[in-house]
Amino acid sequence: MLRGTMLLTGANYTSKVLGMLYVIPFYALVGEAGGTLYSYAYNPYQIFLTLSSLGIPMAMAKFVAKYDALEDHATKQSMFKSGMMVMMLMGLVTFLTMFFSAEWLAKLFLPDDDLTNSVEDAAFVIKMVSFSLIIVAPMSLIRGYFQGHQSMEPSAVSIVVEQIVRIAFLLAGAFIVIKVLNGTIRQAVGVAAFAAFIGAVASALVLLAFYRKHKPKMEHELEASQGTLTFPKRDKYQELLSYAGPFILVGVATPMYQMIDQFTFNRIMSWIGKAEVSEDLLSVILVYGHKLVIIPVTLAIGLAMAVLPAITKAYTEDNTRLYKHYINQAILIVVLLVLPAAVGLSILSEQAYGMLYDVEKAVNYGGSLLGYYAPVSLFFAMFTVSAAVLQGINRQNFAVVSLGVGLLLKVILNFPLIFIFEENGAVFATGIAVLVASILNFYKIHQVTHFKIRPLYRKSLLIAILTFIMAVVVLIVRWLVGLPFGIEASKTKFLVQLLVTIPIGAYVYLWLAYKTTLLERLLGDRVKRLSKLFP
Repeated sequence: MLRGTMLLTGANYTSKVLGMLYVIPFYALVGEAGGTLYSYAYNPYQIFLTLSSLGIPMAMAKFVAKYDALEDHATKQSMFKSGMMVMMLMGLVTFLTMFFSAEWLAKLFLPDDDLTNSVEDAAFVIKMVSFSLIIVAPMSLIRGYFQGHQSMEPSAVSIVVEQIVRIAFLLAGAFIVIKVLNGTIRQAVGVAAFAAFIGAVASALVLLAFYRKHKPKMEHELEASQGTLTFPKRDKYQELLSYAGPFILVGVATPMYQMIDQFTFNRIMSWIGKAEVSEDLLSVILVYGHKLVIIPVTLAIGLAMAVLPAITKAYTEDNTRLYKHYINQAILIVVLLVLPAAVGLSILSEQAYGMLYDVEKAVNYGGSLLGYYAPVSLFFAMFTVSAAVLQGINRQNFAVVSLGVGLLLKVILNFPLIFIFEENGAVFATGIAVLVASILNFYKIHQVTHFKIRPLYRKSLLIAILTFIMAVVVLIVRWLVGLPFGIEASKTKFLVQLLVTIPIGAYVYLWLAYKTTLLERLLGDRVKRLSKLFP
């Protein structure tokens, strides 16, 4: 489970870091208005992407893990072939739906003519990003198939290749449009959106190469299969879809929270007289700040992908001790790594935003808004992992209930909190909503499995104490490093503060975690190899 987590997390982190770095030249080319225009297309695209898959890729991972444990290879292969046909059809249907509803969606996002971007601009970009749905849906099914076999390498490689190709096309295309052809921001962002299709094609080719490599082994398993397909196809589909339904909603959790902001933020900010800065602030929440906040969550995404087939297999084999151990480890690994990352990002929010984007805007609003947003990453991570655990123990339907409660809270709280706290209110509403949804998930998991809370509480408390010590060190080092530069903010000052403070903060935290044997208890004996780093 840990190996799979590290592979997928490494791939996702590489992808997210690349996704964060490309925003620097992209921001220089298209500015905040261009970034917001991009988000108008990308957030609904994420929802359509999840709908195009019907939750089947992750459901396929669970289905494959279960029947692999039962050694019924014929059933899992039959389901994989059927699922591929469904995914190809769904990819085409969702592409056509998104393409032809682009103008309607754009009107929902842009209620005010005083905003920088027009309805026509947003509709054009939505149409451009929709093409990738044709490829991504069937491609994601192949990833789910490999993950069900606890083979994470194909997914990891394809994720990185997809991101590299997408970013290369995105930046080259936007540069040519703006600098060579003297085109408009709308055209540049449209090309950037179409890059998702090019990246998806590259990723699909990588996955097909892995599939061909593993095909002889799969055929051998099929010949030796103990499965006799004794139950009808209809029953298989019902089982797969019963897994898939909750995956659809859990998969769109983050974009759904963002969509609520897209529908409401500009309107409420206009009502309180801040329409002229509304899109700039929204770009921090939806694009530029979110790129940074989602990086700690990446660990949880990799862990969820790895823990689902592992828990499913242990649960299918009725190995109570093992799946309880997996649940405890999954929760603690998230707290161990995401909590300090979230706190560190919150403390260094002004430096991170200013270094990557714009110093003046970081000082005025970007840094403080990111500082409030950063802790929400822990709640997103907890929800992601807890939803995967629920699916592993066949309680996936409850994830729908918890998500529904969270979204309802977000809708209810958004209006009053934005009125009271302005742009920060949207972040507060998201944080409260996701935290409540996560607590509900953990309550259900404990109700079903009765995993031990006391050791979990003790270790989490220790992690919180270590994080507090790290935070104090980071604050002191940040202040000391900034002294020679005076009170004026600059990219040089921010860069030096980040380069010095992050390694020191990370080292202090890991040193404390190693000396208290916390790392060894959570990650195993292999961490003893770090003894040279922590004398």
